[in-house]
Amino acid sequence: MNTIDIIVPIYNEIQTLERIIQQIESLDFCGLKKRLILVDDCSTDGSREILKKFKNHSVLFHDKNLGKGAALCTGIQKSTADIIVFQDADLEYNPKDYQKILPDLIDNKTAIVYGSRLKEKNNEKNFLKSSLFANKFLTFLTNMLYGCKLTDVETCYKAFRHDVIKDINIKSKKFEVEIEITAKLIKKGYKIKEIPISYNGRAFHQGKKITVFDGLHAVFALFYYRFFN
Repeated sequence: MNTIDIIVPIYNEIQTLERIIQQIESLDFCGLKKRLILVDDCSTDGSREILKKFKNHSVLFHDKNLGKGAALCTGIQKSTADIIVFQDADLEYNPKDYQKILPDLIDNKTAIVYGSRLKEKNNEKNFLKSSLFANKFLTFLTNMLYGCKLTDVETCYKAFRHDVIKDINIKSKKFEVEIEITAKLIKKGYKIKEIPISYNGRAFHQGKKITVFDGLHAVFALFYYRFFN
């Protein structure tokens, strides 16, 4: 394991975009050669103009807004690294936690690692109450339907060996992509290792985008990928 691609889906994140890129650039990824794949999902707030400055990274643009799932798919298609990691463009997650997530992947002890915000209970205070309830409910439903023991199915921090995620045919365009990926990995027989990470949730007035409708789509996806796909 020598290389890592960090895929960052972006939609209207002008307030945090430069800072998150700079944070990632400043970090050592356990000795891996890193590349950022920045996928702008047709932002309208000036994020696209900021991205044009980062010519040392792989920067991709959607011509219309398609959703987080579509942006991740674009990044995965571009990726060639040994390890692929997902990173949101806000500041809810701390890239320093990569130091916790990557070692077991590098040592081939596992093929998939999720960074869990809820493996340590004291993180609950950093969630919006509605988001905490929704995530716990979706995680409970996932465990019940798929016979697993996850604590945070909706986490952004998902890291994979290249061949694992490339083997998943992702269809979701929106936020339910988190459910689809997890469901298909479990049905293929993969074990998902969770590592505790930090979390600093933001409010809707700060740019949080996920809604109750996204939660309903996630519930539908859980049942659909369990019984019909």
